[in-house]
Amino acid sequence: MRLVQITPGSGDQFYCENCLRDAALVRALRAEGVDVVLVPMYLPLSLDGDELLERTEIFFGGVSVYLQQKFGLAGRFPDWLRRWLDSESLLRHVSKRAGMTSARQLGEMTLSMLNGPSGRQAAELERLGEFLSALPNKPDAIVLSNLLLAGLAPHLKERLKCQVLCWLQDEDGFVDALGAPWTEQVWNRLKQLAEVFDFFLPVSRYYAEVMEQRLEIPREKMFVCPPGLEMSDYKPAPSPPAVPTIGFLGRMSAVNGLDILAEAFLSLASSKGLEQCRLLVCGGKNAADEAELRRLRDKLKRAGLSGRVEFLERFEKSQRLLFLQRLTVLCSPVRFQPAYAMNVLEAMACGVPFAAPRCGVYPEWAQCTGGGLLYEPNEPRVLCEVLEPLLREPQKAAALGSAGRQAVLEQFDIRRTARRLLGRFEGKRVERESLGDIG
Repeated sequence: MRLVQITPGSGDQFYCENCLRDAALVRALRAEGVDVVLVPMYLPLSLDGDELLERTEIFFGGVSVYLQQKFGLAGRFPDWLRRWLDSESLLRHVSKRAGMTSARQLGEMTLSMLNGPSGRQAAELERLGEFLSALPNKPDAIVLSNLLLAGLAPHLKERLKCQVLCWLQDEDGFVDALGAPWTEQVWNRLKQLAEVFDFFLPVSRYYAEVMEQRLEIPREKMFVCPPGLEMSDYKPAPSPPAVPTIGFLGRMSAVNGLDILAEAFLSLASSKGLEQCRLLVCGGKNAADEAELRRLRDKLKRAGLSGRVEFLERFEKSQRLLFLQRLTVLCSPVRFQPAYAMNVLEAMACGVPFAAPRCGVYPEWAQCTGGGLLYEPNEPRVLCEVLEPLLREPQKAAALGSAGRQAVLEQFDIRRTARRLLGRFEGKRVERESLGDIG
């Protein structure tokens, strides 16, 4: 079997769940004997330090797409110019700029991409189609990393005569943030394009229900498929941390609630018996986050807590595993409804419990793993009330973490994901594909 996995990159600037999910699944599918062609789009992929992971050149390079959209450039760039515009060094440089991943600035470009051959990036779509058509072995299916790439589907499906499917993960937050008039137009276009796909891969029951309603997708097209982790890489720490330690893993931004956690830490750090507790922050950032991070650091410094808070610059897998093994609990106080939360899966895989708001996928995973605590509303005071017992009673945190690790081992191994997905392709009997069973 040959699959084509098309994945937009983040330029390796921050913890990108989609990039990491797709890279891990490509490795797992290849281990099962599947021929997978990994095609990066926009920016270089986050590969978790695995620079040897085989992939093609970058298509729809971020600079080329921007120039085509901004200035209405038609046709293809000369090969020498395109190679320079799509070079990893240039794309990594421009990915540090704030606007490239800001949803509010991308409404027009998003709609153009969804319009495929009639959009301003039509020449790039034709180039991608030519490349895939020229592969020695015809693809059996094309897998899109998220629904915002749906504009590729009609052209590629017609040209290659193969199945086209799509992961569903957190597209709703991006589209809703585009603002008028783009949000309504994009949702309407996505409803039209949803009919093209053979089936969808929502990453949780929660998100399958969200997208079934928003896009009117027939339930039989939904195959709930939590991606999972390469479990052999994850190990609990040999002993608990010497001092109570809270962790944050994700892009260092307000949307991920880093400021909420910082406020909670300010209160906890002055509590009797917790004078030594620490906060570790990991996950990267982009230029849009710099101002808020400076304010947060200044606030911690004024409170005399700079020495007890550590901002870790590196977040590839080897560094994340070391980071997770230093924690008592991982906190994920996000300000949106997440479809998936790889950070809490990674924490539980290392025997670390999580604390998160009662929203999105968190209740689903707290129930099926027993490895986390939920709270509401998502405010510093309430978060303190949840974290404090775990910090004061390390045995309670350890019990939660142990339960979570066992559940993740049983339910979220990426090899299991790969085999379920292959079973779906091959028409074999797999666990029920209903929204009530994630398998």
